[in-house]
Amino acid sequence: MESPISRTNLNCISLADPNVQKSVALLKQACLDSGFFYVVDHGISQEFMDEVFAQSKKFFDLPHSEKMKLLRDEKNRGYTPMLDEILDPENQVNGDYKEGYYIGVEVPADDPEANRPFYGPNQWPSKEVLPKWREVMEQYHREALIVAKSVARIIALALDLDVDFFDRPEMLGESIATLRLLHYEGKVSDPAKGVYGAGAHSDYGLITLLATDDVVGLQICKDKNAQPQLWEYVAPLKGGFIVNLGDMLERWSNGVFRSTLHRVVLDGRERYSIAYFVEPSHDCVVECLPTCKSESNPPKFPPITCSAYLSQRYKDTHADLKSYDDSKA
Repeated sequence: MESPISRTNLNCISLADPNVQKSVALLKQACLDSGFFYVVDHGISQEFMDEVFAQSKKFFDLPHSEKMKLLRDEKNRGYTPMLDEILDPENQVNGDYKEGYYIGVEVPADDPEANRPFYGPNQWPSKEVLPKWREVMEQYHREALIVAKSVARIIALALDLDVDFFDRPEMLGESIATLRLLHYEGKVSDPAKGVYGAGAHSDYGLITLLATDDVVGLQICKDKNAQPQLWEYVAPLKGGFIVNLGDMLERWSNGVFRSTLHRVVLDGRERYSIAYFVEPSHDCVVECLPTCKSESNPPKFPPITCSAYLSQRYKDTHADLKSYDDSKA
């Protein structure tokens, strides 16, 4: 049973605002309330954002057989077909009605660092098929990380930490940053029947930057324990990012900052979005921050390395790659 859907209002943070304390206050309020906020004036031009969306669409317009040549590998790089991901197995009949493409931190196969679970070479469409594709996506990966680090500095201040807390090598200095292009087919979602563009979930990492087209679809649930759950639409914002906190930040902050349930419910129109997931380094230990615990509020979560946590979460939500053996042939 669900309550009627309304639209939520989110705080909007400008990265160009010289009044840092105002940004900190807006972000803190958003993180305590919903874990979602808008970021504008982030420095990535609208012209370039349009190009990234255009290149994304070119890939998803390719024949299925062409896309399956780039099926995601063991490192979660490459193409994820429709229904590959089941984010809410309790409530979903099938998988998500979306296809995607993962692009991570590019590390050559012969580099020792490529042995780490979330580092390695990406899969790229051939230049004959999509000439500018790799160049555009690598540039976006770099520029989005700069934006994410700017947001992380405001988060650090909001948690009473040093401004550069998340800039350190073990944090975002050697981050696991993953770009994911997404295309939702024009299928009408029906939550009552377990049909979703993307099932209800919270994100795994530190923060996510989401750019969307103008098709409404993202919904958030501020209180996952409420019965019935109240879902609210988040309006797209041209030129801005929708930013949300991930589960790692909830663990770090001892539950002070919220990693909020969200899902995609579609009205029958196609929808494109671009998610940029930002996590700390492989070896980073995610444990309660000193500013978020006390005698009366001891740590709620045990320490865990970023690499171990992410590996388990990916395994829990994606189809076994062996299930695709026949379709690749």
